[in-house]
This record gives sequence, structure tokens and C-alpha cells, in this order.
Amino acid sequence: MAEEVFGKVKEVLSGILENVNAAPKNESAPAEKKTPSTPEGMAVAYSSLVVMAMLPIIFGSIRSVKLHKLKKSTGEKADTMTKKDAMYFPLIASCALFGLYLFFKIFQKVHINYLLTGYFFVLGVIALAHLLSPVINSLMPAAVPKVPFHILFTKGEGKHKEDIVNYKFSTHDIVCLVISSVIGVWYLLKKHWIANNLFGLAFAINGVEMLHLNNFVTGVILLSGLFFYDIFWVFGTNVMVTVAKSFEAPIKLVFPQDLIENGLNASNFAMLGLGDIVIPGIFIALLLRFDDSKKRKTRIYFYSTLIAYFLGLLATIFVMHVFKHAQPALLYLVPACMGTPLLVALVRGELKVLFAYEDHPEEKPEKKEKKEKDESTGSSGSKKKESKKGK
Repeated sequence: MAEEVFGKVKEVLSGILENVNAAPKNESAPAEKKTPSTPEGMAVAYSSLVVMAMLPIIFGSIRSVKLHKLKKSTGEKADTMTKKDAMYFPLIASCALFGLYLFFKIFQKVHINYLLTGYFFVLGVIALAHLLSPVINSLMPAAVPKVPFHILFTKGEGKHKEDIVNYKFSTHDIVCLVISSVIGVWYLLKKHWIANNLFGLAFAINGVEMLHLNNFVTGVILLSGLFFYDIFWVFGTNVMVTVAKSFEAPIKLVFPQDLIENGLNASNFAMLGLGDIVIPGIFIALLLRFDDSKKRKTRIYFYSTLIAYFLGLLATIFVMHVFKHAQPALLYLVPACMGTPLLVALVRGELKVLFAYEDHPEEKPEKKEKKEKDESTGSSGSKKKESKKGK
């Protein structure tokens, strides 16, 4: 009798557990259904990703040259990555990546993405406004007046005075910010892939433009470290893939493989992380600045490395398609981007010139000490002269 009752209770409990387990699957089933990828759809998606990856590097590199010249003309010291920064960067990136992975495992993905969405909304609007500003200024009709504004917030007085906020803008910039905010609201409400890509492209172009490697050696250290970083986190663990799929923020470019079948509402995406664009991009931008410093008609280092990057991307996509597994893009991009300028320099006999180049040459300790001594002796000499005159 007891065995029969126990058996019935067991059946009831197992039935309840089956219903509980089945409920989430049934609810999420419509969201998980994806249109199968067709050869045509995949070709369109991957071709679009390659084009979207190349554009930020080209435009960002050109803008980086202009920014470099502007800072040199004004005498402003640029923020550049040092060799020490390049060495520690893969470790810092690993800690950040694994931290996000733990957050997604411990906490609910929805709540984390709410915070990240708000954060990247603000950054995305600013990045997009900075990118669109020259275009909108050129298209702005003469009827719209360009009224300048200047927000200045300082700390201290006299020699100890420091600028905390020193920002100049105009009415045209306000229009640009409004347009960017509209795109931002669209992204917040719909999370549409086009809005995501607009923000992603803005981040990538601004990153290539503003993140400067000071010399070739620093670039080699950075790329070498991230080469092993990418391989470990993609092949060694599932951390990179898990975070990429869970992270709902414009840190990747996406393009639907079912665009032909479902139009703009497509949902089966191919993706490429912004790191696979920005990291090689800042290295290629350095090579364009090197070409520009030599006053050549041809940009041999820039164009050759850009072609190598293109071929590296194609190799990544090909291997991913053959093995049906996510690939660390830097596994193919780093050898292509580092090896090409070295080969060109070897052929042209410019290895020493390439390694000696610096965007912002640092003063040698000996010269620095001599300069400081000259300044100190000059100031003491002037004081003596003043004292003699007083007598």
C-alpha cells in the first residue's frame, strides 16, 4: 500500500517538474526560432561586415593624422599609449572580460543589460555627435545662425588655476546632439541592429582617431599581447562567446544573414567585435602617420597593411564558415598587420627608420637635465642682475 502511494506521489511530482521545465522553453521558443542562413544571405552579411570594418579604419586613420597635426601646431601634448600600458592592457582586458562573465552568471542578464544600455546610450550619443558634427555643419543652411557658446568651470586661482570643464560649442553642435539623441532613443526602445551599428561605427572611428600609439614597438607589444588574449578566451574557454552573446550593447557590429528573407526585421545575425577593428585600426593609423611624416606621395605602409587586414578578415570568415565555430579574429589579423609593414620596411631598407619613428618624440634624460639646468641658471642669473641693479 505504502509503495503504491509513494509511486503515485512520485508520478505527481515528476509531472509538476516536467511542466515547470517545459514552461520556460515554450515561452522562449518563438524568440529562439531563427531563419536558416542561405549562401546568399551569408555572403551579403559577411561582405557587409567586412566593409563596415574597413570604413572606421580608413576614416579614423585619416582623422588621426589631422588630429596629430592639430596638436603639434598648438603645442598640446597628446595622450599616447606607453609600452608599459601596452604590456598591461591584455591583463586588464582579461580581468574586465572575466568580471562581466561572472556578472552574467550570477545576476540576471536583463538587469545588467539595463545598466549597460544606459551607460552606452550616453557614450554613443556623444561619440555619434562628434562624428556627425563636420557633416551636419557643412549641410546646415545659412538660415540657421551659428552662435558660439563656451562652458568654463575652473578650480583655484592664479598659477594654481585648473580647468575642470572647458567646452566650446555652437548651435550647429546642439542640432547634431539632438539628431544623435533621437538615434539613441531609437536604440533604447527597439535595440534595432541599424541603430546598434551606427553607435558601433561611431565608437570605432573615434577610437581609431583618438587612441594613439606613439611608436611601432608599442604597437607590436600591444598586438602580440592581445593575440594570445584572443586565442585563450575563445579557444580555451567559452567566456568570450558567452559575453558577446549576452552583452546587449553596441560593442559589436552585426548584420542579418536573413535580410533577404525577412528584410529589416531579420534576426539571424553575424557579428564582429569592435576590438577586432579598433586594435588593428590604431596600429594602421600609426603607419599612416608614419607615411605622412615622410612626405611621400604614396602611402605604402598604410595601404599594404590595410590590404593585409582585409585578407585577414576574409581568412577569419573562411575558417569560421568551414569549422562552424567562433574564431579569434586577432589570430589572423595580428600576423597580417604586424608582418606586412615589417616586410615592406625590410624590402625598402627602412627597418631602422620604422622602429625609430615616434609621433611625439620624448626628450632624452640627458637633454632634459641640461634644459632644466639652463633654465635654473638663467633664472638665477636674472636674479643676480636684478640684485646688482638694485644696489
